[in-house]
Amino acid sequence: MQVVRVYTGSDGESHLEELDLGYEAIAEAERTAMKTASGIQFRRDPPGRFQDFHVAPRRQFVITLEGQAEIGLGDGTKRIFNPGDVLLADDLTGKGHTTGVYGNVSRVSIAIPLVD
Repeated sequence: MQVVRVYTGSDGESHLEELDLGYEAIAEAERTAMKTASGIQFRRDPPGRFQDFHVAPRRQFVITLEGQAEIGLGDGTKRIFNPGDVLLADDLTGKGHTTGVYGNVSRVSIAIPLVD
């Protein structure tokens, strides 16, 4: 599982960074700190769907459940997100990023808008 943040840099371009969620030990497991969310939304995109450069509509976690997504940046960087991977969409300004369904199956994802 990868956890990646897409954010707007001081150059107005979107960038990617790995996130450490900061797990803490509890009993015989680990957990992160609780985040406050305003809802949950499921989404299904067909194979081949592509969204050209856009910014995130709000600060939100997007978790791929099925299929794959490819996030693209203005500098040509591309990153594949597989089932279980987590994206923190945090590029609310600037040029934004592209999102494409990678592969030949639909992508099912869940968006969890965060309350700051």
